[in-house]
Amino acid sequence: MARVEMTMPKMGESIMEGTVLKWLKQVGDSIEQDESVLEVATDKVDTEVPALHAGILQEVLVQEGQVVAVGAPIAIIETDVNAAVGASASTADMPALSTNGAEKPAIDVPYLPEAGAPQATPAQAVSAQPQAGRFYSPLVLSIAREEGISMTDLEQLPGTGSEGRVTKKDILDYVAAGKKPVAQQPSSAPVAQPQAATPAPQAPAAAPAPQAPAPTPAPAAQPAAPAAPATKAVPSISGNQELLEMDRMRKMIAQRMVDSKRISPHVTSFVEADVTELVLWRNKHKDAYKKREGENLTFTPIFIQAIARAIQDFPNINVSVEGDYIIKKRDINVGVAVALPSGNLIVPVIHNADQLNLNGLSKRVNDLANRARANKLKPEDLEGGTYTVSNVGSFGNVMGTPIIMQPQVAIMAVGAIKKKPAVIETPQGDLIGVRHFMFLSHSYDHRVVDGSLGGMFVRRVADYLEQFDPNTTI
Repeated sequence: MARVEMTMPKMGESIMEGTVLKWLKQVGDSIEQDESVLEVATDKVDTEVPALHAGILQEVLVQEGQVVAVGAPIAIIETDVNAAVGASASTADMPALSTNGAEKPAIDVPYLPEAGAPQATPAQAVSAQPQAGRFYSPLVLSIAREEGISMTDLEQLPGTGSEGRVTKKDILDYVAAGKKPVAQQPSSAPVAQPQAATPAPQAPAAAPAPQAPAPTPAPAAQPAAPAAPATKAVPSISGNQELLEMDRMRKMIAQRMVDSKRISPHVTSFVEADVTELVLWRNKHKDAYKKREGENLTFTPIFIQAIARAIQDFPNINVSVEGDYIIKKRDINVGVAVALPSGNLIVPVIHNADQLNLNGLSKRVNDLANRARANKLKPEDLEGGTYTVSNVGSFGNVMGTPIIMQPQVAIMAVGAIKKKPAVIETPQGDLIGVRHFMFLSHSYDHRVVDGSLGGMFVRRVADYLEQFDPNTTI
């Protein structure tokens, strides 16, 4: 038998840490290979983490609610040595595991501290201490760098996490409070020293006065100031108001929306499309499809198909921006905004949407939507999107101005389909008839998408919808 470290896995691009939500297994429980051991939340999705090999859960190193860096140990599993070695050799995308009695493979560390900064080992990530040299997550260190917070100030910042750990909320509250790092607040100490020094020459007997610079404890007290945001208490409100704290997902959505508006100059173009043939086709086939597949036939897969075709016609809409470079994506991966029962929004991705027929798209859309609402999405379901569509029409809205999903450069909102009187051209002349219309709203990043490209793209999507073949089979 051997003791094997189970580590926090890497659960997607740009994911540097995860929060342990719930342990599904308890100490002493048997674990099968690929059996889920715990639930972990990242800034993208909540997911279950499976064991890489069978064994007995001997020790839990991380408690529920604790934030852990990718690659840090989270549990000890007692298992067979050969099984452990075989498992670690076959998990290229997972952090390395170690067995007792064998040389411990290097863990894939996602962040290297600056020169001279104390380096935290994976063990420290689990048992962090509120003192100099304690573990800081890569996210916290990244925020500190962006905001100009030195390691000295960071070490003095009180943490509300497990064992005094500084959390993302702690450092963001510190920044939001407008508190400058301690190193940038020399005013109190220098002023006290000169004033205390002037009486000294006049009254030697007052020698104790110079020793009064015992205000040295004052700097030590200053770090407590950032704790104010944590105790910034509940705002005073009247009995006619209710104070609700954002849940974790809503906080992430809020931050991403603000970031997107800051990064991308948004422009929106609108087109109205006559989708009468499309509506009549769906009405004709939806009952038979429901009976055959056990699923609803919605308009969303038809919209996605039209968007994928338009992207093939205008590939410069399928890009992202990296500094002064434009990265053109060969894959057409369309994200679909899904409203959750909680009221929050999540965007699973249909990869290679241009390679699926209408039936394939319909099945994929239904599968992702159902798993999203049941909180069963996997990290890979949310990665790699190159373009996004949001069906605001499902809420009865005729149009909207959606916010771009970074690092994409465009997003489309499809509005509700409404009956309207319209002029119909016939060989016998123009007639007035009832037609089905909808608005398409196309928001795009004006850094790289000009009005001509953004406008032509949404017009092309409308053309594909208006030209829908009523003889299409599904």
